[in-house]
Amino acid sequence: MIITLALLIFLALLSLAASFVNGGLGYGYSSLSVPVAILVIANRIINPVYVLVEACMNTVMLGLAGKANIKATFRRVIPIVLPIVPGVIVGSYLLNLVAPLWVKFFVYAALLPLIFLQAAGFRKPIKKESAAGVPLGMGIGLLYSITTISGPPIALFWSNQGMAKNEFKAAVAQVRIAESYITCISYAILGLFTATTFQLFTITAVPVLLGIPLGMFIVSKIAAETFRRFAMAFNAGVVGFGLSQVFLNLFNMTAVFSYSFWALVIAIDLALLYRYMKDRSKTLEPKIVEVPVARSS
Repeated sequence: MIITLALLIFLALLSLAASFVNGGLGYGYSSLSVPVAILVIANRIINPVYVLVEACMNTVMLGLAGKANIKATFRRVIPIVLPIVPGVIVGSYLLNLVAPLWVKFFVYAALLPLIFLQAAGFRKPIKKESAAGVPLGMGIGLLYSITTISGPPIALFWSNQGMAKNEFKAAVAQVRIAESYITCISYAILGLFTATTFQLFTITAVPVLLGIPLGMFIVSKIAAETFRRFAMAFNAGVVGFGLSQVFLNLFNMTAVFSYSFWALVIAIDLALLYRYMKDRSKTLEPKIVEVPVARSS
């Protein structure tokens, strides 16, 4: 593969933006960067790069989560972490076999409904959390090893369970550090790390040092849910565009259909964002309390 200066700048800026979101939410690096990156570069090339970046980044995020929050969530995380191993093994093997266009379709098709569920503020607590964690862990391992994306399903699961903000970040960090380390080992065994991997890693890793603290600072100044909703809105637009390109190139659908689909995604996206902002403005609207005025006799 020919690596141009334009590609390096593109990947550096993309990494900065994605790590900014990750710093604010505790997840979101891959779910924002991968859908954009695979528009110009194949999964087999960019996946190993992002796995290395995320292994480092998730280590930092776990350290920032705090021992108390890690201890409070550790037992709840175990049922998800253990099944990640077989999922990663199967997914890593499939990455070498599946054609790039089908990988793109799998990425976008799996990601879009999860983004919409988060954008809609979907909440439905699961009573049998440990039992649900097993298939979730296998699915996450499979999805992550093929796409390096796992943030949306993990975030959707833990947010449904009503975790406090810091415990939520600790739980997400534990799952993500397990999947990234296990995937690194699997990729290494399969020989997916190349000289190009480490060259691109140096370009994508450096912006993370700025993006994470910047995201943490911004989210401390605004509501975390508002930050998340806007990040998901942008993500939905990108994924919708990527899926429209897959319709064109993989299924030979007409440009009218493909871009109409993208327009529909944007319309749903904006409607969900508008509903959230409208509901939020109502909750923040100050209530006027009428004070009785004493009448003079």
